[in-house]
Amino acid sequence: MSTENEGTAAPTPPAAPSVPPAPASETQAPGLAPAPQSADAAPQAAAQPVAPVPAAPAPGHAAAEPATQQLPPTPAPGTEHTQQIPPAPPAPAAPAYGQAPAPAAHGAEGWPPPPPTVPAYGSGGHGGAWGAPLTADGSPAPKPKGKGGLIAGVLVAALLAGGIGGSVGYWAAERSNNGTGSTTISATNTPKDLKREAGSIAGLAAGALPSVVTIEASAGDGEGGTGTGFVYDQQGHILTNNHVVASAANGGKLFATFSDGKKYDAEVVGRAQGYDVAVLKLKNPPAGLKPLPLGDSDKVAVGDSTIAIGAPFGLSNTVTTGIVSAKNRPVASGDGSGSKNSYMSALQTDASINPGNSGGPLLDGRGAVIGINSAIQSAGNGGFGGGQAGSIGLGFAIPINQAKNVAESLIKTGKPVYPVISVSVDLQAKAEGAKISEQGAAANELVDPNGPAGKAGLKPGDIITEFGGKPVDSGPSLISMIWTYKPGDTVKLTYLRSGKPTTVDITLGSRVGDK
Repeated sequence: MSTENEGTAAPTPPAAPSVPPAPASETQAPGLAPAPQSADAAPQAAAQPVAPVPAAPAPGHAAAEPATQQLPPTPAPGTEHTQQIPPAPPAPAAPAYGQAPAPAAHGAEGWPPPPPTVPAYGSGGHGGAWGAPLTADGSPAPKPKGKGGLIAGVLVAALLAGGIGGSVGYWAAERSNNGTGSTTISATNTPKDLKREAGSIAGLAAGALPSVVTIEASAGDGEGGTGTGFVYDQQGHILTNNHVVASAANGGKLFATFSDGKKYDAEVVGRAQGYDVAVLKLKNPPAGLKPLPLGDSDKVAVGDSTIAIGAPFGLSNTVTTGIVSAKNRPVASGDGSGSKNSYMSALQTDASINPGNSGGPLLDGRGAVIGINSAIQSAGNGGFGGGQAGSIGLGFAIPINQAKNVAESLIKTGKPVYPVISVSVDLQAKAEGAKISEQGAAANELVDPNGPAGKAGLKPGDIITEFGGKPVDSGPSLISMIWTYKPGDTVKLTYLRSGKPTTVDITLGSRVGDK
């Protein structure tokens, strides 16, 4: 927060996602043991540290119900085509001579089948439901099975092309028999070598594609998926999402395929589940690797152009465009099991991002990487294959400045390092901010007296309202903000105690590794 991840209501900007309670085994704060819960405290709000927690869609936004779309018969030539959704599919009628038969309604017997829906984000049709906020009860959306979504999409395209081709073919043959001659028209001034400007979308894509790889991950039990990565350095390191490679991290197989079709074995160097970042290394990297240039995500502005490159639904070397539609968007996403969550203060983009784009680069208008595509928000559930809806123009990328720091740590030590303040947060508190828990554990476990927050004077019951000069509206928002910094950084923190605001300087501690 493989993205890939999808089926719930869209979050309400700019508020962070509401947070469901997490199991006791998953409420461990960075640098703290899980807070014990007394028997009489069961109804009370669960103590949650500033550590990964699942997020849920904003309340009041119901999941969209999928509609069954009926396709009307092919209109007669010269008439305006208006797409309608009748209450029931009409009885099939024989097509006019020379005209392709009208397609059957989606969901009815015959073809085409309904359009494929989104499987697990980054899985190419078979993986965990990554990238969308978790469901209202804290559980992930159902995991789709098999590659039916991708296969159905290919079949629909092939049948539509066949129908159109047959109709046009007969029309051309009829005109030829009538002696009208060829209907082919050629442009007279087309240059022999059509060139694109280096700064155009086509030029930037052509320069970046050779450095982007499609990643295939498979575990010993057959589980796995497809995602994307890009060349980080000339030593053969590949930067991607943790959820793309997690299934193959322990004894599985990893392959990276370049845009020229050449495939290489790869291995995991290190991965950070909390950040959703992983680094791979090609076992026998080719000579002349060209790393993608890295931009500065702190200087990105809303409205800047973006280019996303990846393998949505396994369709490698796909390029989409859009803009940066928001910055510093708190996003929490899960791995499909409901037990491991990731947080990011994301760049939001409307460039089309779908399952399989996870781990791919989000470029700016100069072709520099400003983020790693990681998650999407989907409008609703349902559809063919039990998957979820695809891109609705709400994609989220990990800012490259943060991802670079994580990657350097993984390359050097193989382990992630997280900045922490060592407090537990009450996830069910109705407060405008992140409330430090008052129950569920001893006070010195809710706020470590020797930790950063304890040394700065914070106590159980305090409500953190600002961090680094930015407003905090929930526990996940606070985690996302903390993790944009490094251990040892000094940050201003504002909290309320008995309604009175206090601002202090807090020096961030550290935690090594995932829990």
